Amino acid sequence: MSSRASSNAITPPVFDGTDYQVWAVRMEAYLDANDQWEAVENMYEVPPLPDNPTMVQIKNHKEMRQRKSKAKASLFADEMNESKDMQVLNLIKEFEMQRMKESETIKNYSDRLLDVVNKVRLLGTDFSDSRIVQKILVTVPEKFEATISSIENSKHVSSITLAELLNALQAQEQRRLMRQDGSVEGAFQAISQNNMYKKEKQSNVNNSSNNTTFPPCP
Repeated sequence: MSSRASSNAITPPVFDGTDYQVWAVRMEAYLDANDQWEAVENMYEVPPLPDNPTMVQIKNHKEMRQRKSKAKASLFADEMNESKDMQVLNLIKEFEMQRMKESETIKNYSDRLLDVVNKVRLLGTDFSDSRIVQKILVTVPEKFEATISSIENSKHVSSITLAELLNALQAQEQRRLMRQDGSVEGAFQAISQNNMYKKEKQSNVNNSSNNTTFPPCP
């Protein structure tokens, strides 16, 4: 394989927002190795072909246009990669900052996390489900601690799937809601029975008063 073919196989260096001087040197070397640096450095315009050009002039004109186009494509690709990398970094930072609210349901919280994760994946960056599992395990409220402990005791954390974790947490959430509904219903029944008892007692008092026989006046 020729040296020209080897250099063409190398991808342009990506600027990650730091060490600009190092990136600039690497980009210059990359463009120079691909015979494109002159097009960037001089920003030259490709002169039009003269009338009745020779084959050599046509060949040189074509090569100059190709070098300029390749240089622009390399710089554009690097700018696109830089923009994509920054988007990914910002999304990952957003993911790390997420916490579940006390008033939030497991479904709402997991949907919020997956919305960020799917954006990262659409940008071409791998984001494993195990990372989401770890995030949920350490950011849900303490009321889910019993379920989490049970899961961790039954299997290794690394083998827990996202679906298994969400199903277990939602099951506990549902049981808690059912107990709360039962407590409220029981409280209403107690209040209702107490009110009925008071009404019956008052009714008995009234009936007793009405049935009392007083002696005749002297």
